[in-house]
Amino acid sequence: MAGAGPVVTADVAWMRVKVKPGSRESALEQAGDGTWIARLKSPPVEGRANAELIALVARRFGRPKAAVTIKGGASGRTKLLKIELPSR
Repeated sequence: MAGAGPVVTADVAWMRVKVKPGSRESALEQAGDGTWIARLKSPPVEGRANAELIALVARRFGRPKAAVTIKGGASGRTKLLKIELPSR
C-alpha cells in the first residue's frame, strides 16, 4: 500500500497509522508528508491502546466504532486500518 494517505475504494478506506501510546493527550493528526499519527493516552496493555485508536479514528471520520477494524499490526506501532464507508 504505497502512499501515506487513506486509500479509498467504493465502500472502504484503508489507512496506515503510526501509534504513540502513553501520550499526554489523545489526538489523530496528519503530518505534512501525509502520514497519520495517533497519540493515545492508553498504554499498550490488554488492547486498551487499540480500542482507543478505533474510537479516535471512528470519531474523526464520523463512523461508528464497528466500522473501524485493525487489519494489520495489532501488536505493533504501525497499524493498517479498514474503515467501512456509508453506502452510496
